[in-house]
Amino acid sequence: MYATTESLATTPAAQGGRSRWLALYVLCAGMLMIVLDVTVVNVALPAIQDDLGFTSSSLAWVVNAYLIAFGGLLLLAGRLGDLLGRRNIFVSGLVVFTAASVLCGLAESQEVLVAARFVQGVGGALTSAVILGMIVTLFPEPREQAKAIGVYAFVASAGGSIGLLAGGVLTQAINWHWIFFVNLPIGVVTAVLAVKLIEKDKGLGMGRGTDVPGAVLITAALMVGVFTIVKPAAELGWTAPRTIALGLLTLTLLACFIVREATAANPLVPLRIFKSRNLTGANLIQALSASGMFGIFFLGSLYLQRVLGYNALEIGLAFLPTTVVMGLLSVRYSEKLVMRFGPRRPMIAGLVLIVVGLALFTQAPVNGNYFIHVLPVLALLGLGGGICFPALMGLSMADVKPEDAGLASGLIGTMGEVGAALGLAVLATLSATRTESLAAAGKPALDALTSGFHLSFAIAGVIVAAAVVIACTLMRPARPAADAAAASQTEVEELAAA
Repeated sequence: MYATTESLATTPAAQGGRSRWLALYVLCAGMLMIVLDVTVVNVALPAIQDDLGFTSSSLAWVVNAYLIAFGGLLLLAGRLGDLLGRRNIFVSGLVVFTAASVLCGLAESQEVLVAARFVQGVGGALTSAVILGMIVTLFPEPREQAKAIGVYAFVASAGGSIGLLAGGVLTQAINWHWIFFVNLPIGVVTAVLAVKLIEKDKGLGMGRGTDVPGAVLITAALMVGVFTIVKPAAELGWTAPRTIALGLLTLTLLACFIVREATAANPLVPLRIFKSRNLTGANLIQALSASGMFGIFFLGSLYLQRVLGYNALEIGLAFLPTTVVMGLLSVRYSEKLVMRFGPRRPMIAGLVLIVVGLALFTQAPVNGNYFIHVLPVLALLGLGGGICFPALMGLSMADVKPEDAGLASGLIGTMGEVGAALGLAVLATLSATRTESLAAAGKPALDALTSGFHLSFAIAGVIVAAAVVIACTLMRPARPAADAAAASQTEVEELAAA
């Protein structure tokens, strides 16, 4: 994360200028479009089901088709950015995502919509996988990098709650087709600005990292793994023969991939990057925190809808405090905290606040009051996320070499995506099982439903608490960025004097 004397002297991005910040906003616009898509579509699912005649089981493929392509290709897309140029991959992803969005909006059949959603996932992976790597290259100086990562972390973390509001407005005011059509102007403008404002990077070239077998193995492993989580595990259970068989296939593919990367002359994923405790720990924390947070946003929305009777627009408005608090901290204060205390301590503090918020959510009753039982929880989640995630993103890139920045960016995205899918499947399954067992025992429907949600909130808290343990034991304490910046400046001055 911290700039070296060499990077300050040789990196074009280090020369300063307003154009770098404009480039950051372009990158964040692309990320926001990708993040919004997930929650916008979730809000519109009932309208899509009514219009195209999906069954309850087949409707899940509107989401799953996207998740399988997105989660399966993130790691490969990040490495392709290192090899072919990150701006090239970013713009290509925007073009694919935008074109697929138009096809989704025009879809008049289930098959066309599901196929277009898969292509959308491909575009989303290409776009988002390289963004963090581009940011750390654009902003090598510690203070600016911390601030830039804070902006990125806000967009990546809080965009989902904005999507709830946008989805409700578009679906109710016009129709579900417009949740996809709205991506057309955003995607076109973002792609044009990216070409104009982001300096083209050459990349290492395919000769430096061509590893077709490795690419096939990791992409297949991730796609099969995500499919296993979102389909048979969620519908048939974790002990079903089909779930176990596909899980074993995923592990086999991963094992073959590791063997390949350990022996390949030019591996797709050099295993040396995992020697960094901070990178390894940050990715584990990303997976665990995403498991808890994503599942809770989904199940929390169901609590508001099915227990408290909120409509789609009201749910979006209910989650706005999380977005506001997270945005204020990420953009205004996260950089100051990282500069003052280093990234590790703010990250741990943020994770603890999230655990406290999830613990409070287990007390939300059937006749809950938003201002008493929900708002404090969402405020704590926003506070914790706003403190934690910018520091976590910075730590995930702290020890990464410039030529591996795209790979590390794709890796942290992959861990978040797989963690979110796994967490949602586990929490939703356990919540539903608890509700069904209580209902069968004669408990009133709303009481049984609420108890199921309480169980999922408690388990999510335990998952995030495990992330706190990893942060305290595995992550290496880093000196505050302010000290690193001062040291770097001293080195530059000494070299200039020499």
